[in-house]
Amino acid sequence: MSSKPLDYENLNENVKKCQYAVRGELYLRASELQKEGKKIIFTNVGNPHALGQKPLTFPRQVIALCQAPFLVDDPNVGLVFPADAIARAKHYFSLTPGGLGAYSDSRGIPGVRKEVAEFIGRRDGYPSDPELIFLTDGASKGVMQILNAIIRGEGDGVLVPVPQYPLYSATISLLGGTLVPYYLEETANWGLDVNNLRQSVAQARYKGITVRAMVIINPGNPTGQCLSEANLIDVLKFCYQENLVLLGDEVYQQNIYQDERPFLSARKVLMDMGPPISKELQLVSFHTVSKGYWGECGQRGGYFEMTNIPPKSVEEIYKVASIALSPNVPGQIFMGLMVNPPKPGDISYERFVRESKSILESLRKRAHIMTDGFNSCRNVVCNFTEGAMYSFPQIRLPPKAIDAAKKAGKVPDVFYCLKLLEATGISTVPGSGFGQKEGVFHLRTTILPAEEDMPAIMASFKKFNDEFMDQYEDHKGYSRM
Repeated sequence: MSSKPLDYENLNENVKKCQYAVRGELYLRASELQKEGKKIIFTNVGNPHALGQKPLTFPRQVIALCQAPFLVDDPNVGLVFPADAIARAKHYFSLTPGGLGAYSDSRGIPGVRKEVAEFIGRRDGYPSDPELIFLTDGASKGVMQILNAIIRGEGDGVLVPVPQYPLYSATISLLGGTLVPYYLEETANWGLDVNNLRQSVAQARYKGITVRAMVIINPGNPTGQCLSEANLIDVLKFCYQENLVLLGDEVYQQNIYQDERPFLSARKVLMDMGPPISKELQLVSFHTVSKGYWGECGQRGGYFEMTNIPPKSVEEIYKVASIALSPNVPGQIFMGLMVNPPKPGDISYERFVRESKSILESLRKRAHIMTDGFNSCRNVVCNFTEGAMYSFPQIRLPPKAIDAAKKAGKVPDVFYCLKLLEATGISTVPGSGFGQKEGVFHLRTTILPAEEDMPAIMASFKKFNDEFMDQYEDHKGYSRM
């Protein structure tokens, strides 16, 4: 029988090249073990509600009313829902004449894009144009839309930080482009060195690659660092000099666990720099409802904002967005609520502040518990999680463990993470899924398990790690930077 179009050997090669470690071998094995009855702690993905984070009350009240508009007309509605939630639902009814079941504009509901623009204006101190904001099904879809517009073929390169969130490597592979890595410096708290950027671009150009864009993830995923204003100025100047569009992945901007480096948007720093750079450098910034203290991953609400992108290019991006007709409408409402939360004096304000503050304070504590826990373990070193939702410890694997991994046909950190999963039920992501320097090994875990569960999880990790090192360490040395 002749082979068929969807037989494996006949698939698009870019689909086969595409890898996404966050839902890769470790996750699949964890799912198998869960089916067999083993308790699994899924720390492999930044999915707050799946690990017990409670949803914020006000946005869920508003979305419930929007999903069931007949409730607003019920004479007893005021007994269940506060007046400001009812008023906000009516506001969104006015923006969606067909309700949540009707398509919106392919860029998103105009009134919600206006709310996003006002939020950006308050955050940065510079006005934002709703016509240059597109609402998307989570930030990931926005990243894919923009990369699709940038990458013309395998000769086009995109500078991506390593370690990196595999959305970028996977999407660049899928679109047939070339990932150009720039390495973050672990010994400098995952800092960014412009000299490394220059070297990466020079090497890529030597190979005939046209570098067209640069990605920053701020705060970092998986590395958790926050970029300083000086870092951002260096990056913006570099992109201007090299004629690159800057893609600012800023989805963790609410997740800050230290006070030395508050979040600064790339757009604010760009505007502060003034002309000519502020009028010429092309920038696309991304945000989502999935992270922060909202954690509404399943709602798939996101946006991107374009700065200094020519009108004809915006029209082409709009055209491609139109192919999918509309981003999901409930996700758009969640985005409107995130950028326009209850204000002082509103009935729901105090509760909203109490709930959001409690989540962020707990995440800050968990970041410390996890970092301290990893650093107390043998052959494990971990930078503090300044922001985002992850720890990314380096595991200094003994040579015998590396040999055992090779014999098992596994990458060494995959071998370690599989052993950890089997022994403890803790599902992580090996550092090789994010990229790392040759001979250096890591794992990524979220800081999202419940605060009260953290000490037991870290104790379980420490016990496993001690036993692993006892088994494989011959005291002659181990893999290190």
